[in-house]
Parts: sequence; C-alpha cells; structure tokens
Amino acid sequence: MKPGKAATSLHRRAESKCLFLFAVILISGCSIKSMAVDAAADAMAQSGSAYGSDNDIEFVGMATPFGLKTIESLLDATPDHRGLLLAATRGFTQYSYVYIDQPANEIETIDISQAYAERKRAHRMYLRARDYGLRGLAVEHPEIIDAIRREPRDAVANTTIEDVGLLYWTAASWAAAISLAKDDPRLVADLPVIEALIYRAYELDEAFDQGAVHVFLISYEMSQSGLHAGASDRALQHFQRAVELSEGRQAAPYVALAEALAIPENDAEEFDRLLNEALAIGVDSKSDQRLANLVMQRRARWLLANKEQYFLE
Repeated sequence: MKPGKAATSLHRRAESKCLFLFAVILISGCSIKSMAVDAAADAMAQSGSAYGSDNDIEFVGMATPFGLKTIESLLDATPDHRGLLLAATRGFTQYSYVYIDQPANEIETIDISQAYAERKRAHRMYLRARDYGLRGLAVEHPEIIDAIRREPRDAVANTTIEDVGLLYWTAASWAAAISLAKDDPRLVADLPVIEALIYRAYELDEAFDQGAVHVFLISYEMSQSGLHAGASDRALQHFQRAVELSEGRQAAPYVALAEALAIPENDAEEFDRLLNEALAIGVDSKSDQRLANLVMQRRARWLLANKEQYFLE
C-alpha cells in the first residue's frame, strides 16, 4: 500500500472509531440522564417520611410547594413513574387540606370573601391531586380512566395491593373536592366512583397506613346515613379498628368521629370527650405520625373553640 493510501485508510479508521465513540457517548449520556432522572424520581417519591416526622407545621408548609413543583417537573421527564404520581396525589391532597382548606375555616369569621377564595383554590388543588391519582392507576390499568365513571366497581376490580396507596389518595382527594363543591351536580355524581375506590382499597388492605382507610370510612359512612341504615354503627366499628391499628397513638380517628358522629347526633359531651382524647395523644409517641398528629390536634382545638357553631344550647 502506498504511503498516501495508508494514511488515508488510517485516517478513515480513526474517523470511524471517533464517530463510534461519539455515538456511544451520546447514548451513554442519554442513559445517564435517564438514570439520574429515575434516581431523583425515586428519591422524591419516598420523601414524604421526612415531612411526616417533622414537628413544625409552618416550616413544612413553606417547603412543600417547592417539593410538589419538583415532583411535577420530574413527571414531565418520567410521566409514568407510579411512585411520583402517588407522591403528587398524596402531596397535593395533604397540602390543600392543611394549608388551604382548614385555614379557610379559621378565617371565615373575620374575612368571608377570602375564605371563599381559599376554598376555591383548595378545590382546584384537590382535583389536581385526583388527576395525578387516576394517571397513576392508569399506568398498570390503562382502561380505568375511561371505565371508572361508567362502571366504577368493575373498573377497579383488577387493581392489586400495590395500587392501594393510589386508590386511597385518589378517593380522598376526590371526596375532598366534592365536599367543597356540593352545588356542582356533575362532581357530586362521582360519589359512586369514590365509594368504589375506597372499598377496593379496604378489600385489598384494610390496615393500610395504620388505619387510614378506616378513618376515611368513619366520615364516608356518616355522609351516607340518610341512604343506608346502621351508618352510625359502621362508623363506630371503623373508629375502633382505626384506633386498634394505630395503637391509640393517632389523633385522626377521634377527630373524625367527633365531626362525623357527635355533631349530627347533637352529642356535645361525646364531642368534648373525643377531641380531648385527641389532644391527650403525645405527638412524640409515634414519630412517623408527628406532623399528622399536630395537624389533627390543631383541628381539635379549633373545633372546641368553635363548639357553639355546632350545638344547640
């Protein structure tokens, strides 16, 4: 081979090798980026425990919006990440309840227009959470979004124990949205969907999250008391099971029963007893529930301070 041809051949082989290496780098770069996004998504999906053990409600409230927007940004890159979709459903529901919905109740006596505006905002947040929950369920059950309003029970029949978190938080966010829009007949018509979601969660794992499903059902059973006999008995059974599963160290069952049962039955004495039971729970006795207990105890104090709104003398 002549020197010129040899040099050209070597140059082409080198060029070919460089192009191959460049392609490998590009592919690896995409892979590394994907891995990084997946790792960040996994970390964000598990981040709720750090908030749950905090002892400062307002501090968590300042941090949460950034976390939620980060989750939404990651979902743009990994739209079918079930962990992130669950985190978004749970996070937007909790944030709306603690930092928008409940404060609206507290300011209503001094600024009714602002309270109304905050409830509209909470309503939008709950629907945002619901939509993430439906997306999360649809990852493994693509038919669920189209079918859930037509045949709710059939639509959730194939869900499994891995879906319980999404079933629960989707039901919770949807129910909360309805509670703030009882004058919207289209939304109220979705009540059978909520029932299908929460009872499927109950069938699959009634002990989920230390009794969260039972706490939900305390209020849900009483909301249906005009339609089904024995609602108060079922609500009490759910209360007892929730207390059992949480080992009596969560305030939520006591607050739920006080609002759902004691108020409709005009039982002020039971109302006081239940809320004082909630306030007596040591918030450090169950560190992973510290923030939830602080939130529910704040609710209990507000209910006691506004007792006259709920009971006839």
